[in-house]
Amino acid sequence: MIAELGHFSLCLAFALALAQTVLPLWGAARGHSRLIAAAAPLAVGQLLATAAAFAALLAAFAVNDTSVINVVQNSHSAKPMLYKLAGAWGNHEGSMLLWVLILALCGGAVAGFGRDLPGLLRARVLAVLGLVALGFLAFVLATSNPFGRVWPPAADGQGLNPVLQDPGLAFHPPLLYLGYVGYAVTFAFAVAALLEGRVDAAWGRWVRPWALAAWCFLTLGIALGSWWAYYELGWGGWWFWDPVENASLLPWLAGSALLHSAIVVEKREALKVWSVLLALLAFGFSLLGTFLVRSGVLNSVHAFANDPERGVFILFLLLFYVGGSFFLFALRAPSMAPTGMFAPLSREGGLVLNNLLLCAMAAVVLTGTLWPMFADLLFQQKISVGPPFFNSALLPLAAPLIAAMAAGPMLAWKRAKLWPVLQRLWWTALAAFSAFAITLAYAGWRIGPALGFAAALWLIGGALADIVERIALFRRPAAAWSRARGLPRAAWGAAVAHAGLGVSILGMAGMGLATDRLAAVTPGQSIAHAGYEWRLDRVEDVIGPNWTARRATVTVLRNNAVVTVLTPERRFFPVGRMNTTEAAIRTSVGGDLYAVLGEEQNGQAVLRVHDNPLAPWIWLGAAIMALGGALSLSDRRVRVAAPAPRAAAGVKV
Repeated sequence: MIAELGHFSLCLAFALALAQTVLPLWGAARGHSRLIAAAAPLAVGQLLATAAAFAALLAAFAVNDTSVINVVQNSHSAKPMLYKLAGAWGNHEGSMLLWVLILALCGGAVAGFGRDLPGLLRARVLAVLGLVALGFLAFVLATSNPFGRVWPPAADGQGLNPVLQDPGLAFHPPLLYLGYVGYAVTFAFAVAALLEGRVDAAWGRWVRPWALAAWCFLTLGIALGSWWAYYELGWGGWWFWDPVENASLLPWLAGSALLHSAIVVEKREALKVWSVLLALLAFGFSLLGTFLVRSGVLNSVHAFANDPERGVFILFLLLFYVGGSFFLFALRAPSMAPTGMFAPLSREGGLVLNNLLLCAMAAVVLTGTLWPMFADLLFQQKISVGPPFFNSALLPLAAPLIAAMAAGPMLAWKRAKLWPVLQRLWWTALAAFSAFAITLAYAGWRIGPALGFAAALWLIGGALADIVERIALFRRPAAAWSRARGLPRAAWGAAVAHAGLGVSILGMAGMGLATDRLAAVTPGQSIAHAGYEWRLDRVEDVIGPNWTARRATVTVLRNNAVVTVLTPERRFFPVGRMNTTEAAIRTSVGGDLYAVLGEEQNGQAVLRVHDNPLAPWIWLGAAIMALGGALSLSDRRVRVAAPAPRAAAGVKV
C-alpha cells in the first residue's frame, strides 16, 4: 500500500506541475490576476505531493519491503538503518526522486520567500520551475519508477553497493543535488527575465541569494565527495579528474562566475547579458552532469546507471531546456544593453576578467571530459584525458585568476588606479614570494608546490588586506573596532570565502609534496618512510554488522615513541559478494598519516603507507568557503529582494 501511495503522489505531483507551468504563463500573457496568483499555491502543492512520494520510498526502505523491486535491488535486512535510508537515494530511481524533491523544495522556497517579487516575475519563475519539474517527473514515471512491485516478494534484498555504505556517501548526494538543482532557480529567473524582456538591478539582487545558496551547497557536496574518495577508495589522492568529478566542477565554475556577475548587475546594472548567460550555463552544466552519470556514455565509480534509453530521455530534456533557453536568449539578448559604463581598470573590469577566466576553465574541463567520447564516436579512437592535460591547461588560467582575486575587491567601482592597490598588498606579495622561495629551497626545487604555497598566501593575505583596508586599521586605529562591527556581513563573507580558497590551495600544495611506499611485510616487521617507522603488529579477522574483514594493526613510531596506531581493513560483504578497502588515517594539523592494507600471500601482507602533508586543509578550506557564502547570505541586504521596480504603463504586476 505504501508503494501505491508513493506512485499516486508522483502522479499528483505531475498534474500539479503541469498546472503550475500552464496557468501562470497563461495568466501572465492575458493579465488574469487569479491565474498569476495560483502559481504559489500550485508550487506548494507540488512540494507536498513530491514529499509524500519520497516519504513513502523512505518508509519502504526502512521496513525492508521486499515487494518493491527498488528495495530488493538496493537494500538488505542486515544493513544499519542509516544505510537502509541512504539506499533510498543510493540508486538511479531513488536519486531521481530526490532530485525532483529538491526541485519542488526550490519552487516552494520561491513561493514562500518570494512575496516581495513582482507578481508577474514570480509567476513566470514558478512556471519555469514547474516546466523543469514536469520533464523530470515524466522521466521518473516513464523510465525510473522507484515504486515498481515484484511478485512474489523476495526473501531479502541484494544489498546496497558496499562502496556506498559510508556516512560520506550518505550525505554527499543530497548536498550535491541542493547545489545542482539550486541553479534551476537562477535558470528560472533568467528565463523569466528573457520572457519579460527586462534585467535590472532588482533582478540582480533577487538572483544573487539563490546563486549563493546553490554555490554553498555545491561546494560542500563536491568537497564531501572528494573526501569520501580520499579515505574510502584507498588511493591516497583527493581529485582524479574523473569525468563525473569534472561534471560537478562545471556548474561550480559557472556558478562562481554568476555569483560575481550578479553583483555588477545589482550595483551598476552592467553585465546583464553575462549574468543571464551564466545562469543558463550553470543549470545546463548541472543537467549535463545528470546525463553523464545516468546515460552509460562514460564509465566512472560515481555512475548510477548504464542505460542508453534513459540517457536518451535525459538528453532530450537537456536539449529542450538548454536549447530552448538559448534560443530565447539569442532573441532577447540584443535588447539587454548595459546602462552602467566602466573603465577596464575598475572593480567591474576585474569581475569581467573573473568571468572570462572561469568560463575558459569550464571550457577546458568540458573539452577534456567529453573529447574521449567524441573521439570514439567520430574517429573510433580510444583515448584518455587525464591529470597531465588538465593540470597543464588550467594552470595558465588559474594563475591570473588567483592574482586578480586579491586585488579585485580593493579596486574602486567604475574607474580605479592600480598602484594604490599594489601598495596595500606589498606585504602580501612579500609573504607569497617568501613561501615560493622557501619551498624551492627545502622541497627539492619543485615548482608546482612552490607556486601553490605562494598562491595560497597571496589569497589569504589579500582577503586579510581587504578587511584591514575597509576598517582603516592602520589609518584610523581608534575607530577600527567600531568599523569592523559595522562592516556588512557580505563583505566579511566574501573575504572569508576567498581566504577559504587559499586554505584549500595550501592543502593542494602540501599534497604535491606527498610521498608513499609499498612493501610486503610480515607481522613484527617494520618499514621506514617519511621519517616514521611503520610496524605491522598483526593481521586478524573481524566481523562487522553486515561484513567481515581482515584488519591490520600498524603502529607508527618516531624516535621510538608511538605516534599513532592505524587499523586499515579489507572488507568483504557477503550479500553483494564485493570487497572494499578501508584506509586508516591519522589526521593532524600538519597532515595525514595514511595506511592501506593490500592482499596477503605466504604470510606477508602488502602495506602501502603515505605521508600526506596538509591534506585536511583541502576540505577545511572548502568548509570555510561555504561558511563565507553562508555569512554573506545572512546579510539581510543580500537575502531580501530590492523594492519592486515601477511597472510600465498598462502592465499589471
